[in-house]
Amino acid sequence: MFNKLKQIKDLRSQAKTMQNALSGESVNVNKNGVTITMNGNMEVTKIEITNDLSKEELAKIFTSLFNDAIKQTQRVMAKKMQEMGGFPNLF
Repeated sequence: MFNKLKQIKDLRSQAKTMQNALSGESVNVNKNGVTITMNGNMEVTKIEITNDLSKEELAKIFTSLFNDAIKQTQRVMAKKMQEMGGFPNLF
């Protein structure tokens, strides 16, 4: 039982380390003059719009960019997990 508790504690520590590492990562995606920056914790940190676009154009671009940013962030997360050895004490 105490071994399981230690594993849970170790897992929490690994998750915290991972979260700290990811917060320093960022991805930028750009389309038609709109740039979105997202950190490794999947939080949008910056949006830049350099073109005059209609609401409809912006809506389409934002949808596409958010999806691209999430996919890129997930790839960064997976890479970081591999670099850190994953979560070996999970099971």
